[in-house]
Amino acid sequence: MTTRTFPVQGMTCAHCQVAVTKALKGVPGVASVEVDLQGRQAKVGYDADKVTVEQLAKAVEDAGYTLTSA
Repeated sequence: MTTRTFPVQGMTCAHCQVAVTKALKGVPGVASVEVDLQGRQAKVGYDADKVTVEQLAKAVEDAGYTLTSA
């Protein structure tokens, strides 16, 4: 299991936080998600054999936000 913290751009409210959490939890291979609205970041636990960072970023992008791997 890999755990990484990613910056998330575009979150401004609790609804944003919920939307990003839901988007990440919907990706197969994701085991845990903690989204910090104040810190504008998401801590994601995932199986790197089943999901890529690009897939995580795409799910967040589809929800209207930007996840960066920096």
